Amino acid sequence: MTRYQETLYSEWGQNFQQGKTLFEAETDHQHLIIFDNPRFGRVMALDGVIQTTEADEFVYHEMMVHVPMNTHALPKRVLIIGGGDGGILREVLKHSTVESVTQVEIDRAVVDMCVEFFPNHSQGAFDDPRLNLVIDDGAAFIASNTATYDVIITDSTDPIGPGEVLFESTFYQGCANALTADGILVTQNGVPYMQGDEVTNTYRRWRSYFATRSFYLTPVPTYAGGAMAMGFASKSNVKSPDHATLLHRTEQLNTLKYYTPEVHLGAFGLPKYVQDLMID
Repeated sequence: MTRYQETLYSEWGQNFQQGKTLFEAETDHQHLIIFDNPRFGRVMALDGVIQTTEADEFVYHEMMVHVPMNTHALPKRVLIIGGGDGGILREVLKHSTVESVTQVEIDRAVVDMCVEFFPNHSQGAFDDPRLNLVIDDGAAFIASNTATYDVIITDSTDPIGPGEVLFESTFYQGCANALTADGILVTQNGVPYMQGDEVTNTYRRWRSYFATRSFYLTPVPTYAGGAMAMGFASKSNVKSPDHATLLHRTEQLNTLKYYTPEVHLGAFGLPKYVQDLMID
């Protein structure tokens, strides 16, 4: 029986029963493999790190999207950095207020292979007329960007390889410049139990640019090591919507499998060990 061993941590990890390999190649930017697993369906890994699976993608994508989108009063213009599998885009487009989405993905091969092998991730979202898909480095795009956005979602890999620049102060400054006054930035910030420095470093780097600096947690089964932290920032002081508002907005969304108003509000309740990572 073939096993796929994740290489994110040298001292501990997880492995998957590797069925049929559907695609494997060195792209222009990274090693990409897609294979079948009896528990999680199709699995994609980049440079030895699991990125997404058919079975549990909904947890990550719904929480990355609907927390900021349902917090912002009227999200019309959205920027997605990364997210080549199409799951973030799919969830963003469920919001009827959205007029335009710019998505910046560094690796065209990720988009193409996910459209072919993970069609339920995007569900045709890449064909939506509201989308402007840009194949470019996210940090380079932000550095030259002149537009503004109500919500920016950074669906990046871990801070290694092509994703490393998306965790640096210069990138966060660019995101702050690209946000409207009440705009919201959400970022992937790793699993705090194993990658606590990602929370600390991000929290510190945000200090100069954002009035609101927070995190919320989401347990994604294939992101091993405990709940994943998602960074939440804004140049304004963001107040959490009340339950009634969240319920009304959630009722307008289709086919949710994880996100609820209760989950939204509870996700910001951080355990002590995560709070202790939020230091300047």
